[in-house]
Amino acid sequence: MLGNLRQYKANPFQAICSWQRDYGDLVSFRLAVRQLYLFSHPQLVEQALVKQSHNFVKMYNPKKPTGLSLILGQGLLTSQGDLWRRQRRLMQPVFQRANLTSMLPQMITAGNNLLHRWQQLGDEAQVNLADEMMQLALEVITQTMFSTSVLDKVGEIASALDTGLKYAAKTISNPLTPPLFIPTPANRAFKQATGVLDDIIYSMIDQRRSQSIEQRDLLSMLLKVRDDDTGNAMSDQQIRDEVITIFTAGHETTANVLTWTLYLLARHPDVLARLKTELHDQLQGNTPDAESLQQLVYTRAVLSEAMRIRPPAGILIRKISQDTEIDGYALKADSLAIFSIYNVHHHPDYWQQPEQFDPERFLTAEKRKLAYMPFGTGERVCIGNHFALLESQLLLSMIVQHYDVELLNNDEIEIEMAVTVRPKGGIPVRLKRR
Repeated sequence: MLGNLRQYKANPFQAICSWQRDYGDLVSFRLAVRQLYLFSHPQLVEQALVKQSHNFVKMYNPKKPTGLSLILGQGLLTSQGDLWRRQRRLMQPVFQRANLTSMLPQMITAGNNLLHRWQQLGDEAQVNLADEMMQLALEVITQTMFSTSVLDKVGEIASALDTGLKYAAKTISNPLTPPLFIPTPANRAFKQATGVLDDIIYSMIDQRRSQSIEQRDLLSMLLKVRDDDTGNAMSDQQIRDEVITIFTAGHETTANVLTWTLYLLARHPDVLARLKTELHDQLQGNTPDAESLQQLVYTRAVLSEAMRIRPPAGILIRKISQDTEIDGYALKADSLAIFSIYNVHHHPDYWQQPEQFDPERFLTAEKRKLAYMPFGTGERVCIGNHFALLESQLLLSMIVQHYDVELLNNDEIEIEMAVTVRPKGGIPVRLKRR
């Protein structure tokens, strides 16, 4: 009666990996009353998300929200149709390449604050690398997009986001999750977590409205925009949804990218040595600017390979809008399709020795259509992909020039997937100042 619920609920990441290994690249499975299909091959992803994108749509239902929409509402990541197109068109200018370089000073300040804080801890201090990168990425996103700082609330935000994302993932993996109006401990904890996030987001909006100094950031753009047809401003609810979407997606993914990259470098000293050589030759101990970042070819390859091995988001989820067919298999309307970015990034048809960390893969001109999609694909590709790459490259180069990160445990870190691919329990490290 429960289908494959028990195995999936126990460990969604392990289930998705083992089912692809045991049953192939297109797998049908059932979680109680919910029918799902698992896609794990680039060609199948292309057929669904590119050639049949009209049949594979976002699953937002305002009457019965589930998954990320429970936290993000109708933000850019979860909305669809005309609303999504309008919001995407509105927000696109903020993320254009030409505008991103103007954000480098705020990113550099956040990086310098981290290095200063580490120096204050003393040599060989022990920290949780995942927590440190989360705090760093949080400071970058709030300073660049909202011209404010929330470092005094880092603990609250981290706890609330962790609770919220895990609950959102649970509503997908377990359709028997009690509805929110039933006061179970999990439901109460989720409501409390979203309340914390809402308080922070709405206070940012109220604070900006009360300021006389105009900022040139995403929040100001959202507050000033008017509907082309009606002339109406965006509602507070819609502003809140867009702010919390960028706030959440914009720091959670980058924090994971930096965490996993530093972890993989610590496990592969040969790659780290080559990276240090490039940084020394190109930067001579200086903080990179927009021009010098373009010269850090191997640094970009290291980040690209880290995002292949440990993609920022492990899966994409779509609702199948009508009965359709993929590769000769019939797929039912109203079912869910899970596209495993992790499986695609490790597929042996496209990657030799896929489990090996080898940045040189990305130093060639070889094209792997949809075999590499850390930011999704199609028209719904992540709006902040260039922002995330610029930020990650800058901050990684700053950290590696000043610190060696030594793992306190040489065992391979277990992966936890709550939409994003995280290190379970974080990564304890020792900091060694260079």
